[in-house]
Amino acid sequence: MTTSSIATGIPKVIDFQAAHPEALHYHPDADRILEGDPAQSLITLFSSADGRFHSGIWECKPGKWRVVFSESEFVHLIAGVMVVASDDGSSQTFGAGDAFVCPAGFTGTWHVLETARKHFAYYE
Repeated sequence: MTTSSIATGIPKVIDFQAAHPEALHYHPDADRILEGDPAQSLITLFSSADGRFHSGIWECKPGKWRVVFSESEFVHLIAGVMVVASDDGSSQTFGAGDAFVCPAGFTGTWHVLETARKHFAYYE
């Protein structure tokens, strides 16, 4: 049995540094934008067979908008600066190299101060 035949049917590891498909470009809904023009791009590199787990790369220009999380998302910020503020009044500032989780049920604002780029993984 050859190595290639053993590997048949085994999912491939996803390399975030490899060439990527074309990004999806979008904005938050207009009624959620509070400041600036937070133009965003999204490259989904992996989605599970059941469609509940996703990971990829996201980028956003400066701006501020309301967020309502129905999913739990892990974020590793690889560029930029952003402030995540909760509707409970707390806020945290994150910069390149920082990592955090926004759990399902989180509501508040995301305020990108410097163009941000993140690796993300979320579960719905």
